[in-house]
This record gives sequence, C-alpha cells and structure tokens, in this order.
Amino acid sequence: MRNSQISMAQLRPMNPRREDQKEAEESATDQSYVTCIHLAKIADLLRTITITWSKSLIGHALSIVVENPSEDNHYTCKIDLKTWQFWGKKGLKSFNVDQERVDVYWDFRAAKFSSSPEPDSDFYVALATGGEVVILLGDQKSEAFKRTKSRPPVVDATLVHKKESVYAKRCFCTRTMLGRGKREHNIIIETDLSGPTEPEMWISVDGIESVRVMNLNWRFRGNETVMVDNVAVEVFWDVHDWMFNDDSSSVAAGPGVFIFKQGNGGKGEGEEDNSLPQKSCDDSQSRPPEFCHVFYAWKTE
Repeated sequence: MRNSQISMAQLRPMNPRREDQKEAEESATDQSYVTCIHLAKIADLLRTITITWSKSLIGHALSIVVENPSEDNHYTCKIDLKTWQFWGKKGLKSFNVDQERVDVYWDFRAAKFSSSPEPDSDFYVALATGGEVVILLGDQKSEAFKRTKSRPPVVDATLVHKKESVYAKRCFCTRTMLGRGKREHNIIIETDLSGPTEPEMWISVDGIESVRVMNLNWRFRGNETVMVDNVAVEVFWDVHDWMFNDDSSSVAAGPGVFIFKQGNGGKGEGEEDNSLPQKSCDDSQSRPPEFCHVFYAWKTE
C-alpha cells in the first residue's frame, strides 16, 4: 500500500455500473445486497470466502464463493429462499475444494428479516470441512454444531471487508464489526436535506451520536475519526449525489458512499480532511489486515 492518498472523487468506480442505475430506478429492492469477505483456511490454504445476501420482491438469496488461487474459476454455492418455499429454508449442499469436501448447512425456517437482505436472528449458515466449522453465521450456533457434527476451527475465520447497498428515504441502518474485540455495532445514518435550516446529517453508533455534519451542501465530502470501545475508527462520507440530484428521478443519481475503517490512521479524534486512503477496500484480493465496511446509501422519494 502506498502512503499517498486519492480524492473522494476517485471512489466513483466503486459505484454500481451506469447501466444498472436505470434498473435501480425501476426496482430499487432488486439491487439491495450485503457482501461480506472472510479469510478462512480450507484445503490447507488461507482463502477468500465471499458471502453475499441479496433481496428481491420474491424473497432472499445467499451466494457463497470460495477462492481458488490457482485457477480462474472459483467454487460457488447459491441458495434461494423464496418466500413460498418453506422446504427450501433448511438444507445442505456440498462441493469439493482441491479434492476436499466442503458442506454448507443452513436453517432459515424461523429466521426473522427486516429491511436488510441479511436475516436479523433465529438462523444459521455453517461451512464445514475437515471436521471443523470454518465459518458460522447467525445466532443459532449450538444447533449448527449439533447438526454438522463438527468442532470450531483451530484458527478462526477473519471478516476483513463488508459492502452493502441500501435504499431508504432519510434513515439508513446497518450493522458492522468495530471496536475492541470487533463485536457487532448498530449504525444509523440520518439526514435532513430539506426545510428551513441548512441540510444536516447524523451518524450514530449504538444510539449515541458520533458524527454530526452541518452545512452538508458545503461539507458533502469529508471524514472524521470517532472512538468505538476506545478504538479509533475512521468514518468517510461522500454524499455529493444526494445534494446535486436530478429532481426528475425517484432515485438519486448516485448513492451516498460511507466507509467505516478500523486501523491506525494517525489522526486525532475529530480531525477532518477531504481525502480517502489510497487502497479502496473494494479489492478483496489485497486482503487488507484491518476491517473495512463500505456502505452505499440510495435515497428514494
């Protein structure tokens, strides 16, 4: 990673492709997704495992991709959770990774969903191989270990990157792994872009306001450092497309982009500038050592 920095404007390639934006205007829900990238050991190699939750009008879907460093093709498992297919909400799929069998177990029969593509509770997804559960998602952990008949891994998987796209009018909610022990925290981004006062934006962590940006029409790009569990977390934002939107469209020309990055940024609490780190955390192959969460917030009418 070079020490130089790039401007917020250079983050634009991270946005969905231009041809996808027309589809987003027609059906915003179809574009909602959450992608998490983990590092886990499978078949004697540390591999990138990409897990994507998506949400459409007919239900939810889950895609799991295991990296194959020696080949262009990767190992993929897809699970469709159609709302009317109860029997598909519990299952098992298997595939081989370098001659080693990987089993994917899931149970969504009691899963609770909200506006996010990710389930909120009462579910599990387990990747088991070599007698170990290398990745375990959800809160039904004991049920998952009992069903897979496997033990926890010797080396835990590491979540290094999260990226999601969410549609809302003025309040955006997400969950992210930050702070000491990297436990999950609730993040809420609220905006007030119309009315008699200057446009403003608030970012709260676990119900506590951490960032407040006033005069948003002048400060639509920037960053601040906040403390989460006494650990420094850099928060970057770029809401240019919120502020300078084509009023003829029901969806903003582009999303507001937020990055939550935990690491040694070298800035004191509250310091601010208008730049981003040179390494955009959108590159899973770079395997960044610190966790990074990229959040696309699409405003709707």
